[in-house]
Amino acid sequence: MSGDLGTVTPGTLPVVRTSRSAIRSWVVVGVGGVGFLLAALVVSAYLGATFGVQTVLLSLVVALVPLGIVIPTFLWLDRYESEPTRYLVVAFLWGALVATLVAAVFNTGAILVLQSATDPDAALSTTAVLVAPFVEEALKGVLVLLVWWFLRREFDGVTDGMVYAGVCAAGFAFTENIQYLAQAYTEGGRESLTATFVMRCLLSPFAHPMFTVLTGVGVGVAATSRTWLPRVVAPVAGYLLAVVAHGLWNLAAVSGGNGLVTVYLLVEVPVFLAFLGFVAWARSREGRLIGQFLRPYVDAGWLSRGEVSMLSSMARRREARVWARANSGPRGLAAMRAFQDTASEIALLRRRMHHDAADAAALDEERRLLATLAARRTEFVGMHVV
Repeated sequence: MSGDLGTVTPGTLPVVRTSRSAIRSWVVVGVGGVGFLLAALVVSAYLGATFGVQTVLLSLVVALVPLGIVIPTFLWLDRYESEPTRYLVVAFLWGALVATLVAAVFNTGAILVLQSATDPDAALSTTAVLVAPFVEEALKGVLVLLVWWFLRREFDGVTDGMVYAGVCAAGFAFTENIQYLAQAYTEGGRESLTATFVMRCLLSPFAHPMFTVLTGVGVGVAATSRTWLPRVVAPVAGYLLAVVAHGLWNLAAVSGGNGLVTVYLLVEVPVFLAFLGFVAWARSREGRLIGQFLRPYVDAGWLSRGEVSMLSSMARRREARVWARANSGPRGLAAMRAFQDTASEIALLRRRMHHDAADAAALDEERRLLATLAARRTEFVGMHVV
């Protein structure tokens, strides 16, 4: 690993922002905000014109239920080194607005083309199984690729790939659920709405996230690879696996009846359990990696072995926050949280440096983070002494 850990002098190093970089940031935020607003207006207008405002609002409220299940799961996975909230919001909006809107255009076009060669039912089924998975997984997966490409300092590997993919897919499923719930209520009233709610929102809330997480894992592998081959193959392989999983699910859905029940019980339930196990493993693995890449800082005198042990275990982190709050109040708790978050950033930055995936400013960033780490420790230890 590169960098002389013993020569870093504690002290907060200011981040210099030029007027040009500030203007660039405002332009990006402005353009992105306008784009999301336009997409939201188009989606709202379509749903309102198709199903009516009251039906759409009812469906929206019902569609919030699976969000309360899915989003906390990925936030739980993201606890060791939390992604900035603004980026997670962008990921959700991309899935809920941009991906759904563009997918609707492509899928509708495919249906119209296929109807000229076959009957409407066959066109719908063919699009659902052979077209929609390719289109939708590409549109969701491109968000993860964009994060990796433009936010390399925030993208640390498989866990981040899973988090961004899952949140983006949750947004996609949210808008899609509104449409299906509104359609069910319009065509069959409360009974049809309830059946759709049970099937889509309670029995399979993780369907879209499970598919897109495969792409996220592929991009995460690419982000920590030293050679070009895994960087190309891993995202493509993850995307293709997501397409296959999505296509099989849609095939079962269009088959209906016993076929859907059989696929759900024999395939989807085991896959879902495996997915939950993988999420738990990924979080535990991130804790181990944080411990591994913080150990050099023990030799350099920046951390103690006890601190590294605490930082590599979520249970011990909670104990440390309880201690800080009991001994130093809210300010001590805030300092401990900042200490833990900064330590995680240092470990994952060191990991990127180890894999030659860090940029030229990595050493300066490391020094800044170490200075922040020392300052946060001084805060909660100093308040405890007083």
